Amino acid sequence: MPPQKKLNGDVKDPGLAAKGKARIEWAQQWMPVLQLIRKRFTKEKPLDGVRISACLHVTTETANLAITLRDGGADVVLCASNPLSTQDDVAASLVKDFKIPTFAIKGEDKTTYYSHIVSALDHKPQITMDDGADLVTMILTKRQELVPAVIGGTEETTTGVIRLRSMAKDGILKYPIIAVNDADTKHFFDNRYGTGQSTIDGILRATNLLFAGLHVVVCGYGWCGRGVAMRAKGLGSDVIITEVNPTRALEAVMDGFRVMPLGQAAKTGDVFVTVTGNKSVIAAEHFRVMKDGAVVANSGHFNVEIDLPCLEQLAVSKRQAREFVDEYTLRDGRKIFVLGEGRLINLAAAEGHPAVVMDMSFADQALSAEHLVKSAKNLEPQVYPVPAAIDQSVARLKLQSLGITIDRLTREQEQYLASWSEGT
Repeated sequence: MPPQKKLNGDVKDPGLAAKGKARIEWAQQWMPVLQLIRKRFTKEKPLDGVRISACLHVTTETANLAITLRDGGADVVLCASNPLSTQDDVAASLVKDFKIPTFAIKGEDKTTYYSHIVSALDHKPQITMDDGADLVTMILTKRQELVPAVIGGTEETTTGVIRLRSMAKDGILKYPIIAVNDADTKHFFDNRYGTGQSTIDGILRATNLLFAGLHVVVCGYGWCGRGVAMRAKGLGSDVIITEVNPTRALEAVMDGFRVMPLGQAAKTGDVFVTVTGNKSVIAAEHFRVMKDGAVVANSGHFNVEIDLPCLEQLAVSKRQAREFVDEYTLRDGRKIFVLGEGRLINLAAAEGHPAVVMDMSFADQALSAEHLVKSAKNLEPQVYPVPAAIDQSVARLKLQSLGITIDRLTREQEQYLASWSEGT
């Protein structure tokens, strides 16, 4: 195989590297599971020589994943999975201090964003790591010459897994993908506790609102919606859930929340948060009845959950009221405030999930990459779950890092559970 073109990265300001390195080290101490994996990877080199292109949010936590993969022998290149999620100091440090080519600038325009994805693919990856399936999509639509070299990929988020399962169903997917998002140690914790806390954090940093007493409308009651609702309720908000899934709606009722159609909730809400993974969740009919001063934010993956083109048409003026807050004035004088350009508010205005919860998600990522190297030749172009053994090992390591021990089944109990004849 011909030698690969040397990639250096594209970051906002290399002078930010020292600050970024300090913050990467701060996150590291809250990621004990990943550090245990990094220690083993450094010794065993299970990814030796494997080219990995990762399209992820460029944060302190992601930096620690990239460093772990590098120390496992991988040749890693990183680009951003969202134009507003990059932490510029972290990107600078990855390039300068850790020699990991990183293509990411906070606030980059659409052209630059996609050019950075192209740069990551110029690495000719053998493993792709996605947060939203952008790498896979570009490979399958515009860079098909790369397919033969790819042994497999991983996907971090719900939206990406949905896209990839659709590709697999239609016969478009050309290599196996491990759905890291669906691991118990990912979505039970990252989506619920991580998204719950970091979404509220982003809204507070952008607006400085007092949540106590507000009517907070959460659109979607999946694991992310559960987390946002839980945290808003804890801050004293009156939380309203909107759903299309009857089982989740019923669960929200049983959890003590009001449930109603969004058309009705739109008249009541003070703050709206979309976490559905779908498009045009908040649309014209909702904007038309919202209160003056309503705040609208998204914590789903893409910036399509809020129909911003429609709001632009309804508005007579737009201005920046605060950093990360756009004020739209409608024809009747009402103002609607959109946070973070409709992109992920927890990363646009805050720092994303806490390191302690990303520790498990990125442990799953690192171990899934190792699994692909060992087993991809036996996998079809389908979406696979994280192997149960990996999921359980991450949970055990996390408990160990917290100083918590749990019971184990006796041999007699294992035999009882495994036998159909016991108890008859």
